[in-house]
Amino acid sequence: MTESNMASGAVVTANSFLTLNYRISLPEGGDVMNTFEDKPATLMMGTGQFSPTLEQALVGMLLSERKTFTMAPEAAFGEKNPDLIRTISLTTLRENSSPEEEYLPGDMIEFNAPNGATYSGTLLAIDGDSATFDFNHPLSGQTILFEAEIIAIL
Repeated sequence: MTESNMASGAVVTANSFLTLNYRISLPEGGDVMNTFEDKPATLMMGTGQFSPTLEQALVGMLLSERKTFTMAPEAAFGEKNPDLIRTISLTTLRENSSPEEEYLPGDMIEFNAPNGATYSGTLLAIDGDSATFDFNHPLSGQTILFEAEIIAIL
C-alpha cells in the first residue's frame, strides 16, 4: 500500500482486494477461525471466498480499521434448514467413502455429487442400516462474532 493510498483514506468496496485479519467466534466463547494469531488472509471481494454477508460487513471499513460485528444466524450462515437433514443407507455411505472407515456422530464426511462436485455433511447418528446427516453449514442457526482488521486495500 502506498503512502498516497493510506493518506487518501482507502475504503473497502464490493470489488476490493484486501489483506486482513479476521476472527469468527461464538458468543459463548471459542474461536472457529482466527488469522490474528497466524498470518493475515487475502480476499478478493465478490468472488465467493467469503460468504456474501461477511463481505457486506467489510464494505465501508477503512484501512487499519478494526471492528467486531455480532451477526444473527440469518445474517451469518443462515438458519438451519430441516430439509437438509437427511437419512441415507449405510450402503450408500460405504459406496461414497473408504470401506474401512469408522464413523462417529459429529464427524464431517465429504460426499461426491453426480456432477463431480463435493459436499459435506455432519454425521448425527447411525441407526441399524442407516445414517442421519446434517448438510447445513456447521455454523448455521448460530449467532457469531465476526471481528475484522483491514491491513491493506489494493
